[in-house]
Amino acid sequence: MPDGKHAISASSDKTLRIWDIDTGKQVRTLEGHDGPVNAVAVMPDGKYAISASSDKTLRIWDIDTGKQVRILEGHAKLVNAIALTEDGRRAISASGDRTLRIWNIDTGKQVRTLEGHTDWVMSVDLMPDNRYAISASYDGSLKIWDIETGEHQRTLEGHIDSVNAVAVIPDGRRAISASKDHTLKVWDIETGNQLGTLEGHIDSVNAVAVISDGRRAISASKDHTLKVWDIEAEKELQILEDHTGSIWAVAVTPDGKHIISASEDKTLKIWDLGTVKQFKKIEGHIKAVRAMALTHDGKRAISASSDKTLIVWDIETGEQLKTLKGHTDWVNAVAVMQDNETAISASRDKLLIIWNIETGEPLRTLEGHTDSVTAVAIASDGMRAISASDDKTLIVWNIETGEPLRTLEGHTHAVNSVVIMQDGRCAISASLDKTLRQWDMESGAQLKLLKGHTGSVRAVAFEQDNRCTISASDDKTLIVWNIEKGEPLRTLEGHMDRVRSVALMPDGKRAISASYDNTLKVWDIETGKIVTSFNGDRDILTCAVSSDGLTIVAGDRIGRVHMLRLEGAN
Repeated sequence: MPDGKHAISASSDKTLRIWDIDTGKQVRTLEGHDGPVNAVAVMPDGKYAISASSDKTLRIWDIDTGKQVRILEGHAKLVNAIALTEDGRRAISASGDRTLRIWNIDTGKQVRTLEGHTDWVMSVDLMPDNRYAISASYDGSLKIWDIETGEHQRTLEGHIDSVNAVAVIPDGRRAISASKDHTLKVWDIETGNQLGTLEGHIDSVNAVAVISDGRRAISASKDHTLKVWDIEAEKELQILEDHTGSIWAVAVTPDGKHIISASEDKTLKIWDLGTVKQFKKIEGHIKAVRAMALTHDGKRAISASSDKTLIVWDIETGEQLKTLKGHTDWVNAVAVMQDNETAISASRDKLLIIWNIETGEPLRTLEGHTDSVTAVAIASDGMRAISASDDKTLIVWNIETGEPLRTLEGHTHAVNSVVIMQDGRCAISASLDKTLRQWDMESGAQLKLLKGHTGSVRAVAFEQDNRCTISASDDKTLIVWNIEKGEPLRTLEGHMDRVRSVALMPDGKRAISASYDNTLKVWDIETGKIVTSFNGDRDILTCAVSSDGLTIVAGDRIGRVHMLRLEGAN
């Protein structure tokens, strides 16, 4: 479960049981299914669970009370597996009726049916983007699905017997499957190519889980053993033996320290796995960190998260100073005013909130956008702000009154990022429409259209003194622009996946980029070369640089804030 303190098990005795991991004691029993319970998943908030059963239903449970909240009906045969989207709003189930079904959790209604397998569907997992799913079937294949459209994207074939389970590796580019043929296989999701085979079990492999570092996997087998694997090296690292029956399920605690296995011998066992540390990290958020900002004095950082909160951090000590609560959905962006005491956040709840970061209190709410607010920037005079939204517009705001001054229209798709230029009169925006646009904030007129990226533009940064503008894109590149001419000066290539964020050093000579390839890169803007690179174990979604150019803060997909010093990087 999300708190790392409890586990929930599903059993052939038609019940689910909640356990205290530390003591091993049973906390609660959930009863209601009319057949064996085959799978269970816990909602991101940790308050509810959803189970799948041979009675053809899924059931939603209140974990605290043990009460059944809702029954989801629609499958014609037993339900074998369940997966949840990151926001907990949708579920996808796999069934013996050869289909997968997508459900609206709030209403309990079926949204879509995915058809294509020719035998029981045994397992399903979601990609990190929550747009695509991968299923495993007794027909010996895996299939990749677009859950928005219901379309089958690709079939992965290579196992010579039934595929019992599948798990997506945290990088979102690979998956690992477990089969009755005694093997596990690693797959390239984008191409469908088989990357490797893990061999060592002497009977059917029933389940697989990936540790949060993305480097190791745990398999559970009918041969009564669990095995720990190095995914990249295709090497068995450890064998765990103590069960006296087939092991049907395995899970890893959120901190990656313990494995929990469930067996036909009617026991659950907790195993101490240990951890592999990467670089310095601070735990605080329980979901992805989507944006970072630093106070202008370089003493504090503010992180914005999918968990609906912002956290204020002391950069020197790593201490969490304040948690800012008020948004009702993901917080996508945050900007700090020159006074170092006030910040503005932007959220998927369509609102911006102005905060006193000393007290943690909200001062004012700005309303005007009709869709998720993705970005916000504050003018140097502290009197105006500009926000960007999925509604394809930007809005200029009077910070003191909270009133919208004007709306800027022209982008043909969601606007992802915005910065204000030195004169405080012009702004530059970046959009999913693959363009950047320069705007006159006073008149609302579009001044320039910048084209050059071949993918969505996710972020833009502007360095005041050197008038350097740089953008980051899904095409895996960054582009440095001559704003006066509206032309690209050079393209920075080196990331292996989408570039999600970019920040400029105060000297305007170097840039920092954050990518889905798990890296931060420091670039020499003049030469276009990589100065240094920092490797993480998850997608790095955002980055920011201190005013002295020596401290970088970054946020990753699993809610960690990383703080790094650029010592000696002149």
